Parts: sequence; C-alpha cells; structure tokens
Amino acid sequence: MIHDIFMPALSSTMTEGKIVSWVKSPGDKVAKGETVVVVESDKADMDVESFYDGYLATILVEAGQEAPVGDAIALIAETQEEIAQAQQKAPSNSPKSPEPAPPQKQEVTASSAPATTATATVSAPPSTNGKSNRIVASPRAKKLAKQLGIALNTIEGSGPYGRIVAEDIEKAAGKTPTPPAIPSQPTSPIPTPQVAAAPPTPTPVTAGETVPLNTLQKAVVQNMVATLQVPTFHVGYTITTDELDKLYKKLKPKGVTMTALLAKAVAVTLQKHPIVNANYSDQGIRYPQSINIAIAVAMPDGGLITPVLRNADNIDIYSLSRTWKDLVDRARSKQLQPEEYNSGTFTLSNLGMFGVDRFDAILPPGQGSILAIGASSPQVVATADGLFGVKRQMAVNITCDHRVIYGSHAAAFLQEFANLLETDVQSLTM
Repeated sequence: MIHDIFMPALSSTMTEGKIVSWVKSPGDKVAKGETVVVVESDKADMDVESFYDGYLATILVEAGQEAPVGDAIALIAETQEEIAQAQQKAPSNSPKSPEPAPPQKQEVTASSAPATTATATVSAPPSTNGKSNRIVASPRAKKLAKQLGIALNTIEGSGPYGRIVAEDIEKAAGKTPTPPAIPSQPTSPIPTPQVAAAPPTPTPVTAGETVPLNTLQKAVVQNMVATLQVPTFHVGYTITTDELDKLYKKLKPKGVTMTALLAKAVAVTLQKHPIVNANYSDQGIRYPQSINIAIAVAMPDGGLITPVLRNADNIDIYSLSRTWKDLVDRARSKQLQPEEYNSGTFTLSNLGMFGVDRFDAILPPGQGSILAIGASSPQVVATADGLFGVKRQMAVNITCDHRVIYGSHAAAFLQEFANLLETDVQSLTM
C-alpha cells in the first residue's frame, strides 16, 4: 500500500505551508521517525518525519513551492520494487523522480495532526530508538557533525524528546555556541527603552514590482483582519523614566536588557490587575494560569513574530534577559517552537528606537491587551515646587478588548505600571 506524506498543520492558523527543503531525495531509504522534509509554517521552519519505513518514491511538491494543509507532498514505497508503482500513482504534472526500481505501493504520511514541537509528527522518538538504535538529529546537526567529524551516536541530544540539535554538536566539539543576537541598544549615554530590535535593511525591490507575500506575512494578514471584529479602545499614559534609565545603566554590563526590565515590570503589574491579562471567549472571560509576555520582533524577510517570555512574573531579571536573547536569535532563524510564539497572554510592541513618541498597537487575536511603547526623551516639566526641570519621559498606549476590559481597568493598570517604574523599579531585581 502506498502512503502519502501530507502537508501538516503546524499551527492552528496555518492553511498552507511552503517546502523549505527536502532532506531525502527520491530513491532514498526512509526510516519511521526520520526527518524527510523541512516545512515553513506561518512562523517557523519545522522538520516533518515519516510515519513509515520505506523508500521516498517521488516528490509531488518541490522545495520553494507551497501546498494547502492536508495535500499530499510526496509518496513513499515500502520496498524498492514498489517505487515505480508509486511514481505511476503520482499526478502527471508532478516532478519526475530519479530512477529507482519497480513498483508497488506505500506512501508516507508526514502528519496531518498539528505539531507542537520542532518535529511535526505524532510521537517523536528520543535521539536513539530502543528498537533500532536509530539516531534522531536535526538536518543542521547532521551537517555540522559531518563537517566536524563527530559521530552522532556519541552525542546526547538536548532537543525535544532527546533529539540532537546543532548546539549539542558544537558543545561536543568544544566550541562555544555563537551567542544569540540581542536587540541593539541605543548608544546615547542615557538609554532609551527598547522592546524589539530594529528590522534589518529590507531587500531592494524594483519599482513597479509586485512581491508575493511569504508565509509569515500571510499569517500576519489573517491575524490582523481577524482583529477587526473586536471592539477595542486606547488609553495613553506618560511615564518618567529617570529611575528606570539609572537601573538599566547599572544592570546592562551584567547582561540585563531593557526588554527584560519592561517585560518584568509589566508582568509584576499584571499580578495585581489580572483582568488586563484576561481574554474573551464565547463561554465568558478567560483568566490564564500564567503571565506570558509576548514581544513583537521584526523578521528579516518581512512580517513579525512575537516570542514569548513565559511566567515572566516569577523569573528573575537575569534569567529573563538570557531567555530573551535566546528567543530573539532563534526567532530570526525560524527555529522557535509553536509554544514559544503563540502562548502569549499580553503583548508589548515598541517603535521607540525609531524616535516614535506614541502610537496605537493592533490587538493580537486571543489576547485582551497590547501595550505600545514610545521613545524615552528629555522633556521640560513642572516640578513639585512650581519650578521647571528636565526629566526623561516616555509615552505608553494600551489597546484593550472592550468586551473584557473597561477604561477604569486599563487606567488603573497604567497608573500602577508607571508608579512601579518611577518609584519602585529596584524591586524588579529582587
């Protein structure tokens, strides 16, 4: 019997996927649980594994092409003699495969079930399978191991279900893994709060050219259109950042990022205002079990992604900063797991590094609030004794789902958030 490898649904919003690369070529032997193809979901590249032992008979969707979720993208034959039969079964417009032997049937299913880990499959095996002693490693790890001359069977995988990843190979080779990219910080003596790194210079396009949307951009379009049905409102607040800037200047040499400071401050404030962390459902107001801060990051090839600092209220500022650096690096190389970008309960968005003083952010689907953060800059203000002075201030603007959150809720949250940053910011380090 011939089995299809289907385009898997790697996220709840994914309707079609793009083939990034085929790990196997037509005629190659395939083991159950072995990576066959890398598929681009809406926000990450995921390995798709075979459910069957056999041979990759023919590829129906080539690298660089897209296919709807559930469509067959390749066929697998159980034996070499069945390859020709599988090729005959392939649609006539499908690409021709190199010459392996005669036919019979068997196809590969690479999963129609949504993936929740880097391997878009059913139950992903550990790095070595107990029955076959087979090694499971990412394509990048295999390539790196070959370059460095390291045997995979000597490595203990640290990835999902014991899967060997590139970092394991680097560690085994005695290399220090490349430190994750972090959002660039302002160069002025007194820092401006930043929540996401500035996007790279866009690829030049020809005047009059129409550039098709990539998979991530299509997902963003779908999400933004969906939010038009939500009744939202905006509340703004101006916060003096002198104390926050002082703390950041002190902690920056220790690896603490402004992003982590702001995320921590928001999370601590949400502890006292759980309604602002809640979201709407048909059954009523849903209060999440944890406070997960999603932060918008621009992607090099267009679109944006929101890596999530989970349980941000319960993690110390140093660990939070290290986690954020890692998330940004893996987000831009499209290596995040779905739960690392779709589990946010509250979102931060920042355009302050561009000098934008204030803006309205669009509410993400499934959340009740998003906080837009503008630039921190010197402002002339009236002091308590009636004189004029200069203080650094930034404007923040919260967008809320009015079905869940009312104006008084948003105002109370912003007041508490401002008070924390202006008078008690040192508590974020405790």
